[in-house]
Amino acid sequence: MSAGRAILEIEVRELVRRRGLDPAADPGAVALLIDEAISEYLDRATTSQLPPLGDRGEAARSLLDAIAGFGPLQPYLDDPSIEEIWINEPGRVFIARYGRSELTTLILTTEELAELVERMLRTSGRRIDLSTPFVDAMLADGSRLHVVIPSITRRHMAVNIRKFVLGLTCLDELVAVGSLTEQAARFLEASVVAGLNILVAGGTQSGKTTMLNALCGAIPGRERVVTVEEVFELQVALPDVIGMQTRQPNLEGTGEIALRRLVKEALRMRPSRLIVGEVRQEECLDLLIALNSGLPGMCTLHANSARESLVKMCTLPLLAGENVSASFVVPTVASSVDLVVHLGMDAAGHRRVREIVGVTGRVEGDVIETTEVFTTVRGRLERGDGYPPRPERYEAVGIDLIRTLEHRQTSVASAPALREA
Repeated sequence: MSAGRAILEIEVRELVRRRGLDPAADPGAVALLIDEAISEYLDRATTSQLPPLGDRGEAARSLLDAIAGFGPLQPYLDDPSIEEIWINEPGRVFIARYGRSELTTLILTTEELAELVERMLRTSGRRIDLSTPFVDAMLADGSRLHVVIPSITRRHMAVNIRKFVLGLTCLDELVAVGSLTEQAARFLEASVVAGLNILVAGGTQSGKTTMLNALCGAIPGRERVVTVEEVFELQVALPDVIGMQTRQPNLEGTGEIALRRLVKEALRMRPSRLIVGEVRQEECLDLLIALNSGLPGMCTLHANSARESLVKMCTLPLLAGENVSASFVVPTVASSVDLVVHLGMDAAGHRRVREIVGVTGRVEGDVIETTEVFTTVRGRLERGDGYPPRPERYEAVGIDLIRTLEHRQTSVASAPALREA
């Protein structure tokens, strides 16, 4: 930052303090104040030795970013082509653009990085210190922030900002960008309407949250939906939706609300549909029990394939206690999960559905039987030879399952595919 902008930033910050403005809550008022301050500065500069300010518009944007935004990171946050920002150390700031990582030219100081993290956490109600060296929070725009501090990291803070990319909110939009075929989209839409339990699986940044959000867009408007997440990410556009997120413990180490507790509480809220942002630990047991009781639901899970996601669903409930055995969990998973949608990202950064697997409900030798409804053949998602379970549910809502599966296929070209929220 030039000397002139540095002087002006100090003056504007003092004006903001005197007028009692909240830059994060009222950036418009701060922008007007900056415009006034720049005009006054330029007037003074004609009769004094004040350093030059440079381009007025650029100076105004820089000052607004520094005071009401997140300083030098703000241009990356404003760039719609950037999906994620991460900082390994103050001098190494990376971005992901269309699935590919890039090292930026931005160099921060240790003090600047610490001040930016503090500013990001200010409105989240979450904290980070030596007793709580990790934090997972949501920024005002819906982006997800994760920070780890030394001595968990070697020397510097590690910061990840996963931007919330709004725009792909329904299955038709995913078809338009080439993430799946129209035939598969119509089938998934019918499956959601029929109330099948759907597991969305894939690796990190494979588009799981975006897919889950799009599936939620197919839920009938008459239903009451309850969502539970670690941090709010889902944007379910339905008239009757309630969302809950986890909470970290306070300074005394109490008050923590875990995801497992939220799943239990959700069942007391008269849900027609339960959505879990992601299952990672023993909350998987409570979700399975809810699904097995007849409550339709959906969730995401990290896994390398549809088969591995079912294995993981059988493993996570065992973390709930020694009294939970595989002899109970495996058949429960087989009867509770109906479909697995597996996504992946190719070398070019395109995110696509790789397979849609039906779970028949049968188990042989602790192995859950599945059937391929859609599978990838020579790089394209094509209709498999299998059928989904519970055909009576499709019939109950007036859906012709055979006709839906025979819907004419639309080719999936190498279009830029979905981005994860």
